[in-house]
Amino acid sequence: MTPSPPTTGDRVRLIGLDVGTTSAKGLAIDEDGTVLAEAERAYPLATPRPGWAEQDPEDWWRAASAVLDELGADRAAGIGLTGQMHGLVLLDAADRPVRPAILWNDGRSQPQCDAIEARLGIERLVALSGNRALAGFTAPKLLWLAEHEPDALARTRALLLPKDYVRFRLTGERATDVADASGTLLLDVGARAWSAELCDAFGADPSWLPRLLESPEASGATAAGVPVAAGAGDQAAGALGVGIVGGDGPASIVLGTSGVVFAAQDAYAPDPLGRLHAFAHAVPGSWHVMGVELSAAGALRWLRDATTGTGPAAPSFDHLVGEAAAWPPGVEGLRFAPYLAGERTPHADAGVRAAAVGLSLRHDRGALVRAVLEGVAHGLADGWDLVRALAGPAGVPAAGRISGGGSRSPLWTEIVAATLDLPLERTASPSGAAFGAALLGGVAGDVFADPRAAVEACVRVSDRIDLDPSLVAAYAGERERFRALYPALRALG
Repeated sequence: MTPSPPTTGDRVRLIGLDVGTTSAKGLAIDEDGTVLAEAERAYPLATPRPGWAEQDPEDWWRAASAVLDELGADRAAGIGLTGQMHGLVLLDAADRPVRPAILWNDGRSQPQCDAIEARLGIERLVALSGNRALAGFTAPKLLWLAEHEPDALARTRALLLPKDYVRFRLTGERATDVADASGTLLLDVGARAWSAELCDAFGADPSWLPRLLESPEASGATAAGVPVAAGAGDQAAGALGVGIVGGDGPASIVLGTSGVVFAAQDAYAPDPLGRLHAFAHAVPGSWHVMGVELSAAGALRWLRDATTGTGPAAPSFDHLVGEAAAWPPGVEGLRFAPYLAGERTPHADAGVRAAAVGLSLRHDRGALVRAVLEGVAHGLADGWDLVRALAGPAGVPAAGRISGGGSRSPLWTEIVAATLDLPLERTASPSGAAFGAALLGGVAGDVFADPRAAVEACVRVSDRIDLDPSLVAAYAGERERFRALYPALRALG
């Protein structure tokens, strides 16, 4: 039974909780998308060895509990969950974590990825899962544990993803959604069901796997009787939060620490070579393809920190972008390859590294900043070119919804729009996965009929970045020069 609407007057309270990599973030909205409250609690990240990244699942629960309490979760009509994808949480027979969770940004399982692709073949793996084997994904971590910590697997009785551990502590239910499960490499993404063949290949006992649900379905309820939606991984929830509900609508462009191009599909159609991720979407009956650039706004932060430090005297990002505006497109031959942490799309290369090429005595800090802005835009375009090719002329979205910290820069969004040759829109609603999760909570709580109705009620476009034909032509001329950087850097590595 849905609890009585809470809060001020007759305003319904819907809560979205994002179990992120550095903190649990949450917000409460009403039925038209107005934000009523926000809360956040941080937790530590452990790096016990180079390339490893782990967290204690109990840290997520403590932080999530505090956030939910601050947001008045007991008085909500519905709660939606989202969070970091791909993390491996193993529980023993007493429902205690077997070991710290291994996260999405942990690279220790690369040898296992190489081995599984050689054994199954990339074509078969992509046909089943929609994706290649990447070290960040969930299932390769099981192969690493089988080799290095077999006792951990011997004690395992359940496997969960990060947000789903919070769900288990909140509701007592072991469940996940098909969107987040798509990033495990254990899901037959086209069928939206666990794959016996993939479980066998990665050594996952099917009895460990949680119940599968569609994102808006109620997975259980809190002790106070508040329904908790199955939710979605952070990218699908974030895309829903800017209004991406089906193949007939806009794309999502994320200019955050990493960069993402995301296009919904009404039928399952993965890239046969696995250069794009193919996942189930948070909207039932819908899928999405996604290109990921590992360093986007993170590259601009790196440049600032490396050249000016992080103290009080460090210039703001707005100041740096202002310096970049003095330089013309192409920065007089200066180009930046944004591979500071390797790259996913389209190269799937964890070992390639970044470079600035074409420096001259004329170039200053503003020139370097402009080169970073343009390099990131070209990296996003690498993914967008694949989306265009996969969709065909009739299926390419006519506009993109841009979000993330970099989207606040008029210059950067103008550069991205021109490089992708795609008009961009900003929404008035908060960007971020928690907002999309709150919409799913509204469906689970019977406030909205379905995700599309939630978007129609709560997501509004605030402004539009139309294309400048001269900029489009300028960056089209730079595309092949940018593409030449990767093979040259790969050869050097």
